[in-house]
Amino acid sequence: MKTLVLFESFFGNTEKIARAIGAALGSMDEDIVRISEFDIQRLEGVKLLIVGSPTRAFQASPDTKAFLRRIPSGGLKGKKIAAFDTRAEMTDRIPGFLKFMISIFGYAAEPIAKKLIKKGGTQVLEPAGFFVLESEGPLKDGELERAAEWAKTLI
Repeated sequence: MKTLVLFESFFGNTEKIARAIGAALGSMDEDIVRISEFDIQRLEGVKLLIVGSPTRAFQASPDTKAFLRRIPSGGLKGKKIAAFDTRAEMTDRIPGFLKFMISIFGYAAEPIAKKLIKKGGTQVLEPAGFFVLESEGPLKDGELERAAEWAKTLI
């Protein structure tokens, strides 16, 4: 099945997750692409589209949102979709106000999935969030393995 993993990454964490997902699916490097470098014409023939973004201010990155707007209405009809994000883990160290904001606005993966579905895609797996320890990383131990396991449930 032709699979494409698109991602945006500011500090390399989301890219690492995207590459772990792609590797678990047996994707070639050219099928794991930074969103800002992606030509929308490459969607032709794709059967499974996976899109990931870091969560920034409770939402997907600007390039991710712009990409989602560029997909024509019905442009994902017949394609399976999945979405993921990277995010800070909710721990006791997270201030109460931030927890409150997250409870209202959430993370990037869910809105990404909703947009992909709105464009005609069929969601095959619930959106996933992978944890970074600080805003710039590193990834929490075990997240690359968890991303690979999540990906394997897609096939």
